[in-house]
Amino acid sequence: MSAGVTVVIAGADDEGVAAALEAAGAEVRRVDGVATQRSLAAVDIADADVLLLTDMDDATAISVAKDANPDVRVVTYATDSLPEFARAQADLALDPALFSPELVADELV
Repeated sequence: MSAGVTVVIAGADDEGVAAALEAAGAEVRRVDGVATQRSLAAVDIADADVLLLTDMDDATAISVAKDANPDVRVVTYATDSLPEFARAQADLALDPALFSPELVADELV
């Protein structure tokens, strides 16, 4: 991907990945609260390049995001495992213990 990438982050940002993405030139949009059809629409998931999910409790948001934007790249950045039902729709799973926010930004931007 190149600069000008739009990343929607759903979940807490305890690792500081939003700041790393912004420093790399990405536009970052944050979902307030639980990622639902309404909250994803509010951040224009339909024109986002990446959905970055940091809370696996929001895994159902993957199918909602893919319905709104079939081309959105779904990346998980969490220590928890992605539920089985959502694995087929995720493009990349990264563990914060292994990948720094800067490495994530390098991969996505």
